[in-house]
Amino acid sequence: MLIVNNVVKRFGDHFANNEVTLSASPGRTFGLLGPNGAGKTTLIRMITNIMQPDSGEITLDGAAVGALEMDKMGYLPEERGLYKKLTVIEQLSYFGQLKGLTARDATQRGLAWLKKLDADGWESKKIQELSKGMQQKVQFISTIMHEPSLVILDEPFSGLDPVNAQLLIDTVRELQNNDTTVMLSTHQMDQVEKLCDDIALINHGKVVLHGAVRDVKAGYRSDRVIVEYYGNDEQLRHISGTEIAQASAGRTELRIVNKELSTDNLLRLLIERVSIVKFEVAEPSLHDIFVQTVTKQ
Repeated sequence: MLIVNNVVKRFGDHFANNEVTLSASPGRTFGLLGPNGAGKTTLIRMITNIMQPDSGEITLDGAAVGALEMDKMGYLPEERGLYKKLTVIEQLSYFGQLKGLTARDATQRGLAWLKKLDADGWESKKIQELSKGMQQKVQFISTIMHEPSLVILDEPFSGLDPVNAQLLIDTVRELQNNDTTVMLSTHQMDQVEKLCDDIALINHGKVVLHGAVRDVKAGYRSDRVIVEYYGNDEQLRHISGTEIAQASAGRTELRIVNKELSTDNLLRLLIERVSIVKFEVAEPSLHDIFVQTVTKQ
């Protein structure tokens, strides 16, 4: 269990983090979101004990974060840090030993993870011979091979093709099933939608949105309705209080622009015009919520 309680970090007159409070639970993936410069990286550096907060407290499994807690963490930074002249297995063995594994255990675990992530046979290649995506896999393995209770992933999908991105997603879900606490920081809202159970949105150093993804979405009224129907497409083009967001034959996405128009009344108007096959109030996306929340600040 990671708990960040009322944390403040200042650089001169600038508040990088201003009374930040949040928590991330075992077996769940926590999305740490925010625009560039919002304070996410500073917060991660305090969680990983790279820097200290000016005030407030950060605890992992009930203990204040410090040197003794570092072996319980795995951190994949946005800026990669591999030694290019080492072979893959030398790299993994070195990082494993830094986290308390024996050289033998680190080598065995490294080989097992390479095989699991479709990288069997890479062990003798030097890091500098690998593509960006292949290097990303190696650093991801080094992050999780010591079985940390907290895994922090900062833009983990950078440089990965869809197949390898899915491999990482499957592995993160496996970590969840083993009660690992996962913190994901990314700008790719589609990956947040797939992976995260809980989120916190930071803007200008403060938490402006925090909670379970389902609860957060429930707090935002969707202004979009998806309609599938039989009938004349033109009948849906001039409904007062709406505009067409997307349209194709027999399927239209309407945006409600008049907040006084309820979905019940809209459905009645539609029934008068076409034969309804499907009527669905579209769930607001995290992308839409992100943009709406940040632009209001």
